[in-house]
Amino acid sequence: MVRHFRRDDDITPAEQQHIIDLAIAMKADPYSHKPLAGPKSVALFFDKPSTRTRVSFSVGVADLGGNPLIIHAGESQLGEKESIADTARVLDRMVAAIVWRTFLQTDIDEMADHSNVPVINSLSNSFHPCQLLADLISIHEHKGSLNGLTVAFVGDGSSNMANSYLLAGAMSGMHVRVATPSAYQPLADARATATRIASETGGSVLVTDDVAEAVSGADIVVTDTWISMGQESEKERRITDFAGYGVTADVMSRAHAQALFLHCLPAYRGYEVDADVIDGPQSIVWDQAENRLHAQKALLHFLLTAS
Repeated sequence: MVRHFRRDDDITPAEQQHIIDLAIAMKADPYSHKPLAGPKSVALFFDKPSTRTRVSFSVGVADLGGNPLIIHAGESQLGEKESIADTARVLDRMVAAIVWRTFLQTDIDEMADHSNVPVINSLSNSFHPCQLLADLISIHEHKGSLNGLTVAFVGDGSSNMANSYLLAGAMSGMHVRVATPSAYQPLADARATATRIASETGGSVLVTDDVAEAVSGADIVVTDTWISMGQESEKERRITDFAGYGVTADVMSRAHAQALFLHCLPAYRGYEVDADVIDGPQSIVWDQAENRLHAQKALLHFLLTAS
C-alpha cells in the first residue's frame, strides 16, 4: 500500500525513530542509498517561496539517484484548469513521488487521496512535518536521545510549527510545552491527538499563555516567525499580540543550563528571537537547516521502499 506523509502522525513512533536513525546514517555516508536510480523523477511543487525546502529536496533527490522536477506556482494547470485529483492521476504515472509546499492542508490530503505514489507535505498552513524530522534529528545529535526531554515552543501556537511539534514531539516521547497568547491556540485536533499519543509514549502536552511556565527547566527552546507567508497584512497586530513572547537571553536563562535553541528560519532578530540567542552558543539552527537534507532523503527512502 502506498504511504504518504501529509502530517507528522502519518508514521508510527517506531517509524519516526527508524527515519531519524536512517537520516543520521545517510549523513555519514551521503550516497549510500539510491532508491531513485534510473534516474526516476520526483515532482516538487512550490506554491510558496522557498530556500531550505527547495534546496534540500532538490539536492536530496539527486543524492538518491533521481531527478528533481521543480514546478513553481503558475507553471502548471494545478488548481486552475485542472483539479488536484486529475493532477495526481496524471503525475503518478510519470514520477516516483510528489512533494508539495502549499497553503491548505485539505489540498495535500486531496492529492494523496488520488495518488498511487507517495505524496509529501513539505509545508502547509497547518503542519510542517519535514521540518520536525530535521529538528528531531538535530536534537538527537546533540542530546543523544529524544525520549523524556522537555521542549518548549514559544510564540504563535496556531502555527504549523506548533501543531507539528505537538504531534512529532509526543510521538518521540518528549514533554511538549507550547507558550502562546490565548487567541493563538494550536489546532484542537493536533492537541487532542498529541495528548493521546503522549499517553502511549510517556510524553506529555501542555499549552499555556505563561512563557516562564513553558521554558522552566526545558531542554530545548523553539520559536518561529510571528508573521508567516500570507499574514503580512496582520504584521502590526501580531507584533503587539506577541509582545512578551520573544526568546531573549532572560527566557533562555529559565531553561536548563544546557538547553538548545532551534528556529526553522527565516528568523527576524529583535522580534521572535534576540540576536544574542540565535547567534549564541546554545543555538543549533545551522545544524537544523542542514538536517532538512538528511531528513528528507531518509523520508523519501522510507516511503519509496515501503510503498
